[in-house]
Amino acid sequence: MAVRYYTDDCNYRLPQKKLTTEWLCEVANAEGYALGEVSYIFCSAARLLEMNRQYLGHDYYTDVITFDYSDRRGTHTIAGDIFIDVETVADNARQYGATRLQEMRRVVVHGVLHLCGQGDKTPRTNAQMHRKEDKYLKFWENRE
Repeated sequence: MAVRYYTDDCNYRLPQKKLTTEWLCEVANAEGYALGEVSYIFCSAARLLEMNRQYLGHDYYTDVITFDYSDRRGTHTIAGDIFIDVETVADNARQYGATRLQEMRRVVVHGVLHLCGQGDKTPRTNAQMHRKEDKYLKFWENRE
């Protein structure tokens, strides 16, 4: 298991990386998977918009894009690259009345849940995603 944290076109630093990695391992295990090679890349809104256009054909800002390399059927190991737009996360935090760090943790776990196979494109799967985010954010709160 290796979770790595990078930046691209921004200078964001996620606090408590070691605890975050342990938490994400717990999340993956609770979902029935082992945590493999996962990279978080924190970037600017412009960078993620460019990626959204190039790789997904979407012309809008988003807070996270997940590239999934998991082997959920074979080894039950999740792996991937999770790109997070720190500017959109900050905007969403203001909109939802959360702190930037609370919203960042929500997006961080959101990416892992995508690697575990959780979708969010339909009203039903989106509601499931939010319930799981809330559940696993409580796991985090219990660590503090």
